Amino acid sequence: MKLLSIVIPCYNSQDYMRYCIESLLPGGDRVELIVVNDGSRDQTADIANEYAERYPTIVKAVHQENGGHGAAVNAGIRHASGLYFKVVDSDDWVDIRAYLKIVKALSDLASQHKTVDMLISNFVYEKEGAKYRKIMKYNDVLPEGKVFTWDEVKPFRKGQYILMHSVIYRTQLLRDCGLELPKHTFYVDNLFVYTPLEHVKTMYYLNVDFYRYYIGREDQSVQESIMIKRIDQQLKVNKLMIEQVELERIQNENLRRYMLKHLEIVTVVSVILLIRSGTVENLQKRKELWKYIKEKDVRLYRHLKYGIMGGLISLPGRAGRSISVGAYKISQRLVGFN
Repeated sequence: MKLLSIVIPCYNSQDYMRYCIESLLPGGDRVELIVVNDGSRDQTADIANEYAERYPTIVKAVHQENGGHGAAVNAGIRHASGLYFKVVDSDDWVDIRAYLKIVKALSDLASQHKTVDMLISNFVYEKEGAKYRKIMKYNDVLPEGKVFTWDEVKPFRKGQYILMHSVIYRTQLLRDCGLELPKHTFYVDNLFVYTPLEHVKTMYYLNVDFYRYYIGREDQSVQESIMIKRIDQQLKVNKLMIEQVELERIQNENLRRYMLKHLEIVTVVSVILLIRSGTVENLQKRKELWKYIKEKDVRLYRHLKYGIMGGLISLPGRAGRSISVGAYKISQRLVGFN
């Protein structure tokens, strides 16, 4: 068994996938890289095959019809032979020194028979044109250098969340919880992180700036204008998060509180994008989203709509929408998210 499986979803990634793969090769034979060519129409398939031939003990090339990011991650989970599982997008990369520390930490845990459900590390926003690099750290909320549970986790700050870039899951946990991401859907990384969380019992935090999350390509799915065009997919993911996890059944208060905050920020993003679009159709979709949540769970609806963040984005009328957008822009500058 490999120690760590890393899936690299690739769709028309010929221009940047080499840099991503090269940053991951130093993990050596303890790591397997599963390069999933998701129906690409450029040279992605050839590059994947090239690396599989050059590094047959490290790299697997998987080719499939186009199914989107979720389908590529699903394929990675199916093909993974590693004890742990990580997703690294093909336009991102990792810091090699931090990477080697993570591999060593996982190896040490395995040798001590201390398998954990999730390892968490920091990530860096590599934002094109930004004057400074925003680093998502967790050292003020998570214990360092020890296996811990949710009972030892402190409250997360606003703007501080566990994202796909932060997590390495135990592979069997993902299989046991039945994680299956929807095909042809953007923004499923929220589901990848959120859905398995209720099954996580033990964790380990390594305070290293591991994952480099690149934001800058004009066609990138997280660009605001593109997110507005794909708002129906954002809403789909938002609703699936509500449907797949019943927060009230989660016994641990710290875990339930964190998951509620995570769901809150995804819902805020959905509502703000609907407001930002400025169309009558999308303003109607905002009303429909709140109606959907209310019918699904009244208590959740009250928290999301009338909490601090929900109240700010639910101000009535054109003036209220302007205030909501203004607060959103300030948050972009302060927090550094796209």
